[in-house]
Amino acid sequence: MESFDPAAAQWDGAVNARHLAGDIYRMGRSEWLTERGWQQLSDDGVRTVIDLRNPSERKRRPTDPVVSEAAMVGFDVVHSPTEDPDDPMYQELFHPYMNHPRLYADIVRLFPLQVARVFKELAVAQGKVVIHCSAGRDRTGLIATLLLTLLGQEERAVPQDELAARGINEWHRVSPVKHPYERHLEELELADVVRGRGQALQAFAETMDVRNFLLDNGVSAAEIDAVIARSRSS
Repeated sequence: MESFDPAAAQWDGAVNARHLAGDIYRMGRSEWLTERGWQQLSDDGVRTVIDLRNPSERKRRPTDPVVSEAAMVGFDVVHSPTEDPDDPMYQELFHPYMNHPRLYADIVRLFPLQVARVFKELAVAQGKVVIHCSAGRDRTGLIATLLLTLLGQEERAVPQDELAARGINEWHRVSPVKHPYERHLEELELADVVRGRGQALQAFAETMDVRNFLLDNGVSAAEIDAVIARSRSS
């Protein structure tokens, strides 16, 4: 059975949306939100959306709801991709895309400045913040894992990953557009996937000294403290 998610965010149209820590939330692609969903984000105090996707991914699909420009007033949408898909090593290691925690270490190794920049954006973001990629699972999951490890809450990283994996799997069941590489998995198969993801994520988290990683890649001590403070706010 699917795990109950008490932190799920109730924003109309949102996929894989939930509270992460403090005033930070996570979700799948923002184009799934309806105009009402954007209003609900605003009502909840969200003012900044950090989009981890690459430029070619930031576009509407025919099945996405129509959202007026007026609905977006008051939001700061920040584009901060965690990777460079044109890098030859990316094409070698991540075909067709980065889709598992066993690949997180390679992303951090190849694109440390891009990963660290997300934390610089978190440090200065106005209002509550939503981070998202496409599925809300892997790039978002990488940032979530680093953040929770920085907070000393490593034990929350694997349960967060399970919720994200299950959340997008449920979307694959009902999505009007079938994914080119993924499909809905029944529970027995999904449980194996979740278990393998959790093991890989835990192994990755154990290798990371997140504070020193951020300091080494341009994030100041003051910025780190700001991220920690907002991640512990009520």
